[in-house]
Amino acid sequence: MAKIHPTALVDPKATLDASVEIGAYSIIGPQVSIAAGTRVGPHVVIEGHTTIGKDNTFFQFSSIGAAPQDKKYQGEETRLEIGDRNTIREFCTFNRGTTQDVGVTRLGNDNWIMAYVHLAHDCQIGNHTIFANNAQLAGHVHVEDWVILGGFANVHQFCKIGAHAMVGMSTSLTQDVPPFVILSGNPAAAHGINSEGLKRRGFSSEEIAAIRRSYKLIYKSGLTLDEAKTALRKEEQDSPTNTTHVKQMREFLEHTTRGIVR
Repeated sequence: MAKIHPTALVDPKATLDASVEIGAYSIIGPQVSIAAGTRVGPHVVIEGHTTIGKDNTFFQFSSIGAAPQDKKYQGEETRLEIGDRNTIREFCTFNRGTTQDVGVTRLGNDNWIMAYVHLAHDCQIGNHTIFANNAQLAGHVHVEDWVILGGFANVHQFCKIGAHAMVGMSTSLTQDVPPFVILSGNPAAAHGINSEGLKRRGFSSEEIAAIRRSYKLIYKSGLTLDEAKTALRKEEQDSPTNTTHVKQMREFLEHTTRGIVR
């Protein structure tokens, strides 16, 4: 049997692995599924069609799986999916998806989510991210792997943040952020690449140099966005080694719908 505090309210229809722990005064709804090793602290509410993976830790006072804050929502069957080994600190709010998008809000694996973070409906969060206190994501935001959001960072709906990017504290984003880029300020502005983070993750000096050249083509060359895409494609053709991440940046530019922070 799962270790459930006597003051917790767990619906008998909920699916809990035998190793799950539920803290005092927490509430677990009937459509909730929680896998092995996950610990839910006191005063946490988990509701709706919510699936939670292995070895997650939820600190006190979070609201997980509530209905989306969207006036178009009419009670449709939508979901929240949380992967494995995530840490979710105090007072976080994660909402379910909507039928106007894919119908599911997702948080991947190995993410470190600090206090007061909000994940709105239909957000798609990758793996190994860090969201500092009070980072706030509006609906339909996509965040790729290894992204860092500083405290009080705000992301407008439908924005996309590329892998390994770093967003400074109190930054408000209304456009997309390409992979590897550091930015901050209001209005947000790019300030180079996340070279220190890339070194820590095992990127070679040659890979980092290729990423830095790509950054300069986008931000320092005076090229339009279309011209930068062409220049990046030429970079791939002329220097076929160490161009995997150049291609990653080019493809991100080709798929942006809101434009990028420049």
